[in-house]
Amino acid sequence: MDNSSGNQANVQASLAGRYATALFDLARESKAVDKVEASLATVQKALTESADFRSLTTNASVSRDAAKNAVAAIAKAMKLDPLTAKSLGVLADNRRLAETGAVAKAFAALAAAQRGEVTAEVTSAHALSAAQSKALAAKLKDRVGRDVAIKSKIDPTILGGLTVKIGSTLIDNSIKTRLNTLAQAMKG
Repeated sequence: MDNSSGNQANVQASLAGRYATALFDLARESKAVDKVEASLATVQKALTESADFRSLTTNASVSRDAAKNAVAAIAKAMKLDPLTAKSLGVLADNRRLAETGAVAKAFAALAAAQRGEVTAEVTSAHALSAAQSKALAAKLKDRVGRDVAIKSKIDPTILGGLTVKIGSTLIDNSIKTRLNTLAQAMKG
């Protein structure tokens, strides 16, 4: 079994993975993988930035109809593609809106695998420039032997440096970890 089919099997094993796989199959048939991936990235960003949207997805007291209506309005306002909007409606109908973020992440993994990419989750204290991201992607490609898509996250608490997670591998070159290691060594 090659790595991409192993990743696909891992994705399909979860509840969110089953929804993502069904959506991915529909998107591939419709030649809309890129559109759906972009829409789901917009949804993920909204989940991170909007407490109201996050609350809608996690609040069990919201009725099924109210959730479906809210999701339809949100999809229209965010100009999501029709497949993503319909999928959010299905999640609402099945009372699975809490899985929205996990579905988006699983879909991104499936799309990356189709492109022959692996995704690296990079955490830095400050935003990386385009040149830094490109150089990091090239270094990681040399290391893993495949194209690497960079998914950036900012976390000022790491102080400096980077953490890079590719699959289950974590490369932690953050100043915070170095300082913690030094503190442990000094304790003796």
